Amino acid sequence: MGNLERALYLREKKEFEKSNRLLMDLAKQNPGDAVIQYQCAWSLDILGLEVTAVPYYEAALELGLPEDDAKGAYLGLGSTYRTIGEYEKSRWTFESGLAKFPGDKALLVFRAMAFYNLGQHDLAMESLLKIIAETSRDREIQSYAKAIEFYSDKLDKVFT
Repeated sequence: MGNLERALYLREKKEFEKSNRLLMDLAKQNPGDAVIQYQCAWSLDILGLEVTAVPYYEAALELGLPEDDAKGAYLGLGSTYRTIGEYEKSRWTFESGLAKFPGDKALLVFRAMAFYNLGQHDLAMESLLKIIAETSRDREIQSYAKAIEFYSDKLDKVFT
């Protein structure tokens, strides 16, 4: 088992600090490895070290990641920016991710949180209502899905 595999195994076993120590060493030894940079960022996030995670996420995305890891990195970086109060960077990161992965529901939901933090409550609600209408399996919601979708961007409109 290689060091990366060992670090991921330790994370799976909830040995977050041991996993992080291994990943930090790997990231230092392999600055050009996007996957290691991403895994290191993730390990820092788990430990509540969001500010420290940012440059690792940024490096991973700049270096180029496989598709699944890239989705996770956009979500992780955008979410991290949001939790440290960098709301505009958060929105921009989610929108960059959505440009590469249009319609990704997780990115859309997290972008809605950034919209909320930016005071763009209308865009946050519109996004969430559309996702609910589209993805809910609840029978009652599905029976009103067209109405929910229709009103999602008309919450302030008064119909007379």
